[in-house]
Amino acid sequence: MRLVDRLWTPRNQGQGLRAVQLFETWRETPQEGNLNDFRDYVYNAYRSNGVIFSAILARMSLFSEARFKFKPLDSDRLFGNEELRILERPWRGGTTGDLIARMEQDASLAGNAYIYRDPERGILQRLRPDWVEIVTDGYEVVGYLYTVPGKKPVLLPEMDVAHWAPIPDPDANFRGMSWITPVAEEVLADKEMTRHKRKFLQNAATPNMIVKVDGKLPTEVKRDLKAALAERHEGVENAYRTLLLEGGADAKIVGRDLREMSFEITQAGGENRIAVASGVPSVVIGLKEGLQAATYSNYQQAMRRFADLTGHPAWRGMAGALEKLVNTPPGAELWYDTSDVAALREDRQKQAEIDQRRALTLESYVRAGYTPESAIEAVTSGDITRLVHTGLYSVQLQPPSETDVDAAADADANADVEQESTNG
Repeated sequence: MRLVDRLWTPRNQGQGLRAVQLFETWRETPQEGNLNDFRDYVYNAYRSNGVIFSAILARMSLFSEARFKFKPLDSDRLFGNEELRILERPWRGGTTGDLIARMEQDASLAGNAYIYRDPERGILQRLRPDWVEIVTDGYEVVGYLYTVPGKKPVLLPEMDVAHWAPIPDPDANFRGMSWITPVAEEVLADKEMTRHKRKFLQNAATPNMIVKVDGKLPTEVKRDLKAALAERHEGVENAYRTLLLEGGADAKIVGRDLREMSFEITQAGGENRIAVASGVPSVVIGLKEGLQAATYSNYQQAMRRFADLTGHPAWRGMAGALEKLVNTPPGAELWYDTSDVAALREDRQKQAEIDQRRALTLESYVRAGYTPESAIEAVTSGDITRLVHTGLYSVQLQPPSETDVDAAADADANADVEQESTNG
């Protein structure tokens, strides 16, 4: 029986069947040179473009420092247990950082990251994204078809595969899209500009040149003259050598050099667009435009932006995808812990200052006579309408007892007697 036939399932009794659809995680096209598949992004972008490599490396370096914890749905308190062991040691010699780095790398290059939990061996396995097909029933994912070249396809149950697609593909329901896709032309242009710079250096670090002679030269003479000029003056080793012409020959420069064509500005603009698509500020990667405006304050603001708009959504998405692979305690969810992320230490210091101010505010509310429970709700929510007053003010937070009243009356009587004796 065919795979598709076995996957036909009744939707409702007596209402027919719904067809299984296959969504390829990476579609191949017959065109060449357009960065249209996983291998092209790996070889023509990640391995051969410094900006792409640096952006993905920065994302991996930040993301991989986080840890996974459980968090109650009604609290921000994080806790762990033995169930997290598989995420802490996903495979032999692997750590949580290795798991996150692999997921980020695949998501950046393919738009999708797949992690499979082997129920027999009790370990995790990274699935190469271009070998995975998403199997659906038209409404939801029912499995993943994993095909290693040269081997038979294996259908993996949906419950055993964590699928993280941080950027949804508008052309598919379940597949993700690489952030490199919108800037693929920028990547190609950046590579061409790098080649242009290399060609400029290979041709004696000078622009194009025309040599004009009087009269008409035989074909063989022209060929020999061109070969002699190339041998003596082309290439980095021949740069800046003196050009000697005779017989009425004249050399003229055509085209523009790198400075005249604003080469650095043009290349920097393309690099900046790649950085924007990656979600990594230019100053963090070390690009020219970012470094020109770099100060300590700017760097910290850039790191905060990097963490807030890129890091936290990625961590939250990873935790949501991996949650199905662990036994989550009731009333809790898989979450992430950034307390060990070195890049966010200053943010933690500022958070400590905020917590201190909140504690002082909480103390002032309680001293003013509000109930501690309502004061905590008001401080944590920022809604002062939740404050509930006890009816007691100043230091009189507890009503006086009858003994205290009698003691106070006796003290007042004794004071009056002493005062009368003094006057007498």
